[in-house]
Amino acid sequence: MKKPEDHGGYLFSKGYSNYVFLLLFLLYLFDYADRMVVTSMFTSIQAEWPITDTQCGWLVSVIYLAIGLLTFPVSFLIDRWSRTKTIGIMAIVWSIATALCALTGNYVQLFMARILIGFGEAGYAPGGSALISGLYPLEKRSKMMGLWNASIPLGSAIGVTMGGIIAQSLGWKHAFGLVAFPGLIIAILFLFVKDYKTVDTSFIDKMNNKVEMKAKDIYREFITKPSLILTYFGMAAIVFVTTAMIVWLPKYFESERNMEPKTSGSLAGAVMVLAIIGAPLGGFIIDKWRKTQRKARLLFPALSTLTSAIVLFISLTLLDGMGQLILLFVFGILIMTFIAGAAAVTQDVIHPGLRARSYAVAVSVQNLLGSFTAPIIVGKISDLSNIKTAMAFLPFVLLIGALLFYIGSNFYVKDLEKVQHIDLEVA
Repeated sequence: MKKPEDHGGYLFSKGYSNYVFLLLFLLYLFDYADRMVVTSMFTSIQAEWPITDTQCGWLVSVIYLAIGLLTFPVSFLIDRWSRTKTIGIMAIVWSIATALCALTGNYVQLFMARILIGFGEAGYAPGGSALISGLYPLEKRSKMMGLWNASIPLGSAIGVTMGGIIAQSLGWKHAFGLVAFPGLIIAILFLFVKDYKTVDTSFIDKMNNKVEMKAKDIYREFITKPSLILTYFGMAAIVFVTTAMIVWLPKYFESERNMEPKTSGSLAGAVMVLAIIGAPLGGFIIDKWRKTQRKARLLFPALSTLTSAIVLFISLTLLDGMGQLILLFVFGILIMTFIAGAAAVTQDVIHPGLRARSYAVAVSVQNLLGSFTAPIIVGKISDLSNIKTAMAFLPFVLLIGALLFYIGSNFYVKDLEKVQHIDLEVA
């Protein structure tokens, strides 16, 4: 049975590992295109159905609620059965659910179809992160996590941009069907991808005996790692802001800049797609800095998130016109530089047999405190005042995230040294 050291630290050959990574990248891209395509169609939907901004926000939030509630239970299946098969099956579910949105005839039907998308997407991030952590050596983990997560802004931008263009040209329902098909093809291909052998969740006790983990041991594995807990909540703060920006920036441009849906969706997509530069850039910087500063995987997110907060504050409150747009583009690059380090930490400081569950906790916290709440809270504030006021408090949420990452960086090295090393094997 071949082990990672037989391929220079890669689980499979480097070429096959990169092929699996490409499929993972494309699936994440279509994951976010499917969930975000609705955001630039709010005005078109409201023209057909009499719904409020709060109800529009729920069309996004309900997906994150479903993911937040289901991702941890699904992660048990991922860790104990198969990462590749679980990913493929769930991607098929969310693609079909996206297509069903095109057949809805009222708000309730669309709402229910969006819930089904969340059911399908619940296990993807934990499964994908666990598989990438196994595919590549530890020293390349931040870089590959950064490259993988670059698909999030790219997919979101494609969804937002295509939604606005198709809604204005063909009608908003057509957009759902058109973005669903590519993901379905990739999902079917992924069912035939190789996996690594399921890791035995055991540890060496004080008597030097190998002991299978029980529920209390798994709980202790998480709760005794301060850097892990702080990373979960730091990620949630940033995700709150990025979700709010993706969902409401088109509406902000329409209301404050008098843009058409097609233009507002394209501009909002352009701002967020710049994170495709920031996410891998953060990964390269963190892996390089980590050679001299072991805390880099949390210290860098603290610095980049603080900078993002300052840039966003200036752009939303002190500028307008072209100056505002330029600074929003800078924000688009900066905001996702945190993800490579933070995502790697969720895998670094946990037992290898619990990696999917670790990222599942991260996803649950992000979705329930960040992605789920952001569209509703910003939508509610907008209903009570205006969209400009609703967006103005987002930089302060980023300050909280920066502080959490900084505190977590002081525990990271100690938590890393507690982790048991286990070599993975190809299934």
